[in-house]
Order: sequence, then structure tokens, then C-alpha cells
Amino acid sequence: MRITPFRGANANEHTIDAYVTEVPRRAVAGPGAGRPADEGRRRRGTSVGMRLRGVRNGALATAIVLVFAGACSTAPSASPAKSNAGAATYWDRARLLDAQPLEGERRAAAPRPGQTPSARTAVTALRVGALFEHDASGGHFCTASVVASPGKDLLITAAHCINGGDGSGYNSDIVFIPDYRDGTTPYGIWTPRRLLVAPQWANSADPDYDVGFVVLQPHDGENIEQVLGANQLGDDSGYQYLVRVTGYPSSADAPITCLNWTSQQSSTQLRFNCDGYSVGTSGSPWVAHFDPRSRTGTVVGVIGGYQEGGNSESVSYSAYLGSDVYQLYEQAIAGQGGSS
Repeated sequence: MRITPFRGANANEHTIDAYVTEVPRRAVAGPGAGRPADEGRRRRGTSVGMRLRGVRNGALATAIVLVFAGACSTAPSASPAKSNAGAATYWDRARLLDAQPLEGERRAAAPRPGQTPSARTAVTALRVGALFEHDASGGHFCTASVVASPGKDLLITAAHCINGGDGSGYNSDIVFIPDYRDGTTPYGIWTPRRLLVAPQWANSADPDYDVGFVVLQPHDGENIEQVLGANQLGDDSGYQYLVRVTGYPSSADAPITCLNWTSQQSSTQLRFNCDGYSVGTSGSPWVAHFDPRSRTGTVVGVIGGYQEGGNSESVSYSAYLGSDVYQLYEQAIAGQGGSS
């Protein structure tokens, strides 16, 4: 289980409101009944720089000839010609093929399906943050992220991060710190107004409903989406995506991130392979269709679900975001149910 055990002081005082079933469902693309046969709870997430490829011998020879031609042309002094000749001598075929981009120009390269890369420290986690016990002086135990909503005040996370399931109630004494790292809180400390999970999780810890929403109070007169922007919530759209997963291991003071393909674990669960996703990364968003300029995308999963996210640091799971999760989202933005 990728969550540090935590119970708020008033965790058992909250009641679960009835699940709303009148909200119209969206078309379901694939999930049905069933889940992985090996049921259980979790015991507890490398980018590759772009290399110059495909340089053909003819193009390489032409490039070197042009450099030498420039070196031999009329020039104001001998110094530029000497410099160009040195560059041409240095850039042989082996060095060209192994060239790396300048720092700041690196881009993550997508692994092939079936590969298991390793997570690296994230440079930024603008719409992702750590969930802490009580305040920033406590330990961070889970991850959450901002999703678009009419109220501009909504987070998505794993249900088991905010409700223990099996009737145990909500973990209400928590705060959200976006882009937390090394003890700093660059965008402030945000407190919840309301927490919401599905009754199927609250009453029986059904892993197919291990998704929860957190409605935040304003901070300094603004809602969180006004400050940070938000990812979109995806639903009923399939099993295979190229996703970026960013989260907060409890043992680290900075987020990690990884890029890889998802796959179908079952009709109700997705799978993501990347090494390094340990305790604390539950609730980490799986962001598809990522735009590096806006740093936004579509959330198609969160670490959780089967084994509460996975018993191995290299394999993570998510409940399928189908019509039931979208219905819970509709309930969250309508201000219905959950804790308050």
C-alpha cells in the first residue's frame, strides 16, 4: 500500500450519504464486472534525453565538407578558420551520434510498451501536491492533484487516502501542499472543505472504487484552480495511454515523475510500470495527452485500486475511470454527500 497509515481525530464521526444514481451516465467504453483474481491490499513511481539519430554517411560527409569549405574561404583573420577546422575535426561520426541536447532542452522519450523505466525527480509539480497530516509539520502520506471543476476548487486522489473504507470513516485532518519540495510551500497550504468517496469504497473498500475527491476552501481569496490551473478529468476512454505519473514518496522531500504506457490489468483496473513508486505515491495522477507548454493534460487514473495501488514499487494500478467515477465527480461539484 503506497500510503502512510493515518486516521484523523474525528475519522469515525462522519456518515456516508446515499450514492446518487439519477445522474445520467456516459457511455461505457469497456469496463465490466470483474477484477484481478489475486485480491489483496497494498503493503505500502527515466527520462532519456533526445539523441541525434539517423545521420547518414552522405549527409555527415556533406556537413563536414561545408565546414571545411567555410574554413578555407576568405576571412578577416586566421583565427576563425583555425576554430572551424578544430570543430570539424572534433565532430566525427561517433560524437555526432552520441550528441546530447543542451541542458534545458531535454525532452522525455517514451519507452516502448512493456518496458519498465525508473522514475526521476520532477523539476516541477505545478498541479500536483502532497497530502499532509494536519499541517506542513506532519508527514506527507499521499498525493493529490487539481482537476477542472465549475467551482475551481477540486482535487482527485485515491479513496483510501481520505477514507479508510469498511465503515472506518474519513481522514478529515489533512492539508494539501502543491509543488511541495524541501520544506517549502510555494503556493500555500490548502485545507479541505469536503471529502467524497463512493459508498462502495466507504462501506466495503471495493478496489474498483478507489478514487476520491477533495473540495478545497479558498486560500487568500482565490480558489486553487485560479492559482494553478487544472487537468481535465477523463472517463470511459480506454486502457492504453502514454501517461506522465507524478507523486510524492513519503521518504522524499520532492516529487518524482515517470513517462510510460498504461495497459489493461482487468476490465476495471489499469496498470502502469515504472520503478520508484513507493509509500506516499497513492493518489498520484496518470496524466495523458500532456502539453509541455501548458503542463496540463487529462487524468485517466490515480495510483490506487488493486492492492491499493500495488505491492511492488515498479508496478502500479488504478481503478478504471468509468461512469461511476464520473458520477462521483458530478456529486462532488454539486456539493452532495461526503464529509464536511
